[in-house]
Amino acid sequence: MSASRISDSIIAGSDMAWSQEKQKLLMQGEIFVQSEPHTAWGGAVTAWMYVPLVRSHVWQQLTDYPRWVHYFPDITKSEVLSRGEAKRLYQAAQKAFLFFTAQVEIYLNVVEVLGQQIQFRMEKGSFEDFSANLELKDCDNGTILAYKVQATPNILIPSIFIQQAMNFELPANMRKMRQVLCKGQ
Repeated sequence: MSASRISDSIIAGSDMAWSQEKQKLLMQGEIFVQSEPHTAWGGAVTAWMYVPLVRSHVWQQLTDYPRWVHYFPDITKSEVLSRGEAKRLYQAAQKAFLFFTAQVEIYLNVVEVLGQQIQFRMEKGSFEDFSANLELKDCDNGTILAYKVQATPNILIPSIFIQQAMNFELPANMRKMRQVLCKGQ
């Protein structure tokens, strides 16, 4: 797939405009983020990045769920509880804010569409709601990764602050993920 076809496959269902310039920047390492409304106290964000590795390599590393502590610095534990058609994960995270540190934990049901998509759905945890969807598509000699997260924390923080935090932190986390993925090839 050429860069000129990115908008056809990855952005399906999104209203993000993918100009030739944005596509070129994506291929050069830029990470793009788009926020969406999600509950009065939550946030939703999608991030896109290019990884200069073939999709099978990226898939193999992303589905090694204990490695997620290396991709996202706030995740302190990522453990597979059960395997099968749908996996169960336990993840714990810690985030420092201005005057306090929040600790969260979540039990996730994970459904994989081999080599293409990983869906994370909250079973129970420190959130009112949580879901994430990771999609992978071939692009030139690498992979475009789209990561969408929707969450409403149990802590009453206005959604504008949640979305701002997601917009700020998700690109940094995605850069770290790409760095770790490329080192692990």
